Amino acid sequence: MSPLLEIRGLAVSYRARRGVLPAVRGVDLTVHTGEIVAVVGESGSGKSTTAHAAIGLLPRGGTIEAGTITFDGQDLTRLSERGWQAVRGTGIALVPQDPTVSLNPVRRIGDQVAEVLLVHRLAAGRDAATRAVELLRRAGIGEPERRARQYPHELSGGLRQRVLIAIALAGDPRLIIADEPTSALDVTVQREILDHLEHLAAESGTAVLLITHDLGVAADRARRIAVMSEGRVVEEGPTREILGAPRQPYTRALLSAAPSLSREPLRPRRPAGSDVLLSVSGLGKSFRDTRAVDDVSFTVARGRTLALVGESGSGKTTTARMVVGLETPSAGTVTFDGREITALAGEELRLLRKRFQIVYQNPYASLNPRFSIADVITEPLRAFGIGSRAERRARAAELLDQVALPASTLDRRPAELSGGQRQRTAIARALALRPDLVVYDEPVSALDVSVQAQILALLVSLQEELGLTYLFITHDLAVVREIADHVGVMHAGRLVELGPADEVLTRPREPYTRALLDAIPGQEWDSVPERPVSA
Repeated sequence: MSPLLEIRGLAVSYRARRGVLPAVRGVDLTVHTGEIVAVVGESGSGKSTTAHAAIGLLPRGGTIEAGTITFDGQDLTRLSERGWQAVRGTGIALVPQDPTVSLNPVRRIGDQVAEVLLVHRLAAGRDAATRAVELLRRAGIGEPERRARQYPHELSGGLRQRVLIAIALAGDPRLIIADEPTSALDVTVQREILDHLEHLAAESGTAVLLITHDLGVAADRARRIAVMSEGRVVEEGPTREILGAPRQPYTRALLSAAPSLSREPLRPRRPAGSDVLLSVSGLGKSFRDTRAVDDVSFTVARGRTLALVGESGSGKTTTARMVVGLETPSAGTVTFDGREITALAGEELRLLRKRFQIVYQNPYASLNPRFSIADVITEPLRAFGIGSRAERRARAAELLDQVALPASTLDRRPAELSGGQRQRTAIARALALRPDLVVYDEPVSALDVSVQAQILALLVSLQEELGLTYLFITHDLAVVREIADHVGVMHAGRLVELGPADEVLTRPREPYTRALLDAIPGQEWDSVPERPVSA
């Protein structure tokens, strides 16, 4: 039985100022009709380059140096651009990672879906518009007629991702390449998107090549897994075999790093404690006619971690911003170390901010790209006039050591660092003023699972060493399971469940909490059926 997609000995390199950089080295991979195959690895492992080579969309400077890519018996490496146009969209379709970048912000959703039909002459005029609506419905979008008239910014992240699926489906492809299609989504939305891709594969016999850094996601969905590292496939086989008895140390490291496949916290959970550092009572926030946060109350004891969990729009980030004085509450109070700070402003609030800091989701966006790392870390010290220039640099070197970065990093710039190194820098900056409370707003959701594991372990060690108190904002209960002492679950602006992590995570009272727990990927990998491969 011939594979639908067969890659043999693929080598891809990129030409840059520093010379030729090899990205993929001798990759072999097969995908059969109706099969879901996952390619797993960290950023830079070559998995996306392999996928983009298979659909002829390598970035500028990318070149196939060796090997063959055969699709339905045809060698794709010999195709001209005109030949690719006949394959791309109707034979092989791509669901990219970021719908914000992939969708045209000034064109209506329906027009963007219909464009595929028009380009491939599968429909014309009103028929294309009608079929675009049907494709949106097939991609799981409710009210498709209304959505077709809207623009991308009017849709949620999950709906925009479904639009990309509708575009991929337009040409009835035999293979869909899904490149990190859910990495930026809430776990419940992620589950819905992956459920839909799996349903489409089963319903129409469409094969799926799933590119992901998360072995938990691959575990739930794929019949086979290929693990890539440094441009090579280091291990490949049936899902149960790869997860149940991995042969390679790299695969074992990915498994141990995936929070969704872990069941144990990184340190013993601690009881609430009587020394309350932060108290929030009846907190509310309205934006025009929208109640973003409604009657939220909780306390955080000194040296403990409270995780606020919920989907996008649940109000968790707005609550955190009110805690640190970046938003003014419409109702309720915030008390810090026994002092009510709700109405503080001006110099009083500025001085108090030395005692609490915030670390954001995207370290690249939150670090000034023109600053050296030394300037980034010492910025809070300069703002408060603390120390001489030499003393501040010495403090920056000390902080880099605390976050496990070499002193040589001081003179580099954010663009020269990896995502994990940038997040370590952001943490170092947050610690510069020796705060009591650190608020982490989705600090690991943009990182590979192995880097994510390193950052979480760092946060735990810093908390133990410095006696820090954490308010941890996340949508991912798998991460919460590793780091939190107490958990608050937010939904539609309200705190629907609050308690010790052991109780909330193992004996949830609320259906919404149970839904979040059920959406954690990788929980049932050993029950994934060994689906037969279609002829």
